[in-house]
Amino acid sequence: MATMNRERSEDSAFAAGRNSWNRHYHNSVVQPLLTDLYQITMAYAYWKSGKIDDNAVFDLFFRTNPFQGEFTIFAGLEECLKFLDSFHYSETDIEYLKHALPQGIEDDFFEYLSQLTAKEVTLYAIEEGSVAFPRVPLIKVVGPLIIVQLLETTLLTLVNYASLMATNAARYRMVAGKHIHLLEFGLRRAQGPDGGLSASKYSYIGGFDGTSNVLAGKLFNIPVKGTHAHAYITSFTGIDELKTRVLQHKEDGTTRDILELAMEHRTNLASVLDVSTDESSEGELAAMVSFAIAFPDGFMALVDTYDVKRSGLLNFCAVALALNDQGYRAIGIRIDSGDLAYLSCLARETFERIAERFKLPWFSKLTIVASNDINEDTILSLNEQGHKIDCFGIGTHLVTCQRQPALGCVYKMVEINNQPRIKLSQDVGKVTMPGSKNVFRLYGADGHALIDLLQRVDENPPEVGQKVLCRHPFQESKRAYVIPTNVEPLYRVYWTDGRVAQVLPSLEEVRERVQASLKTLRQDHKRTLNPTPYKVAVSDNLYNFIHELWLQNAPIGELA
Repeated sequence: MATMNRERSEDSAFAAGRNSWNRHYHNSVVQPLLTDLYQITMAYAYWKSGKIDDNAVFDLFFRTNPFQGEFTIFAGLEECLKFLDSFHYSETDIEYLKHALPQGIEDDFFEYLSQLTAKEVTLYAIEEGSVAFPRVPLIKVVGPLIIVQLLETTLLTLVNYASLMATNAARYRMVAGKHIHLLEFGLRRAQGPDGGLSASKYSYIGGFDGTSNVLAGKLFNIPVKGTHAHAYITSFTGIDELKTRVLQHKEDGTTRDILELAMEHRTNLASVLDVSTDESSEGELAAMVSFAIAFPDGFMALVDTYDVKRSGLLNFCAVALALNDQGYRAIGIRIDSGDLAYLSCLARETFERIAERFKLPWFSKLTIVASNDINEDTILSLNEQGHKIDCFGIGTHLVTCQRQPALGCVYKMVEINNQPRIKLSQDVGKVTMPGSKNVFRLYGADGHALIDLLQRVDENPPEVGQKVLCRHPFQESKRAYVIPTNVEPLYRVYWTDGRVAQVLPSLEEVRERVQASLKTLRQDHKRTLNPTPYKVAVSDNLYNFIHELWLQNAPIGELA
């Protein structure tokens, strides 16, 4: 009893430690020098021009949803707040900048930089894990011009990939369905170590159930999963190589030779499965026996090293039955090549036949994991073919976001010293919406989100049951009245007075937020093929304000 209590205490301490690692982990690469050179040269020009006391508002937003879809998952907010909390130029940073920046920069500027912090910055944002849409600022940053300008590149790199990755993962979750397990296997294909860690973290947020990345498991408290590689199977050439062959019974402790049991079962299974033992690999059998002895409670084997039908399945089932003789239950198989739909159906049929023949109901429920360069379209095709896969291990296409490798978030000034600013372009899609704004999500009678509405900060918020005129920001004829059944303010103050202003959710809570937020959207907004665009509108007041400012700033041409 004392031993059990001690083990429970140690487990509790370990769990608490993992949560602590998660909350306090800070990527040391994320620091003020993780920025573009022109941010610092602009800072000097601002300083030289006497703009130290200027205050500005910047919006961080994207213009197009990724993956030809109609929603995006906002992620990366917690890392942004950690960056603000630690923002400070060290002595070595200042020394480096003195050599890296152009000659002639005054020493007083470097002294100014050494004293900079994010204490006077205020950061507004939508809740991490929420669905978001083009032109709606994910983050609004308010504060002294120089410091909020210096934040730009780092905030963008923290939000761009995180949101893209979470969105990609959420799409995989939707096409796989809620009953299929999804595992992230992408570390070896990710864009470097930081990309690998971020992929593990944000794929979990997006709806994946676990990762193969051990460090991500430690840092973020993500379930870690894995089997073995083909190399383990091919490392054995025959049964003579087995150094350990016996295993104690799980309950009574009696010892039996697992290899002998497996070979007996293999002979019996050959007739049941209509295959020949002569065609199965002895080396594969030896490898599976050794792995089963090492992990009797967690035996999952790769069955496609040689031939799934003639060797892999036969050897796995023989070893699984041998484990059963010793009181253990195998977990399942992984298939990493071939026709995944056909092979998964073959495997399930095999398991069901054995379950019936040997009166082992659990055998029919053995897990079938599929990997092998799987993407969104692969899963959709497998769904149409009626696969029997329980779990997908997804790597390259998930972590590299091959369908769209960048989200394209931008960071634009919209106000300085209480004066609105607008960026014009011949491409209307790149015209910014000026001024400090609030954003509200309006819900329809069916309970689904209907439209996101941007307003100027001095406008009264929309009210439930009251008619609201919603306008397209740039197309005059596109407008509609909305009578919301629910009005959700999207912004919260997350950073002010030099500290985090909200209790931040755990990774698990952000993960739950993603699924809850997706449920607020109609199915046609989420479908894979030709999804319906979600509407983002501006108030009548903001519409008129945008166009008045546009006319004030647009040059008047002259016809010769």
